[in-house]
Amino acid sequence: MARILLIVALLLAVFWVYSIVDCAVQHPSRHRGVSKPMWMLIVIALPVVGGLLWFTIGRTRASAVPRVRAPDDDPEFLGRIGDIRDQDERIRRIEEELKALDSEDDDPRSGNPPQRPTDA
Repeated sequence: MARILLIVALLLAVFWVYSIVDCAVQHPSRHRGVSKPMWMLIVIALPVVGGLLWFTIGRTRASAVPRVRAPDDDPEFLGRIGDIRDQDERIRRIEEELKALDSEDDDPRSGNPPQRPTDA
């Protein structure tokens, strides 16, 4: 009988430690009800009952937490960036601006005359 009680006490102690560690390492967004420090206090102060409360009430599933998606996975974001024609027009406009900047560099009035290869 003493062995059974010892095994049960050992299992309850392992469950209690596991509950404390699980509560401590969870992201604060995965705590329901009260804040993370309060859950820690509950789990530590009420060894087995606190652990049971933590796993039944306090902890949310990972699937219940909204995932942050990358911009290219978000249809709303993709709808806002415009279509291919808008992007093509933007690229064409930038290329024209770059050509204009290049031609300004070749202009002797800009103060930066183009470099000529030297005969060596």
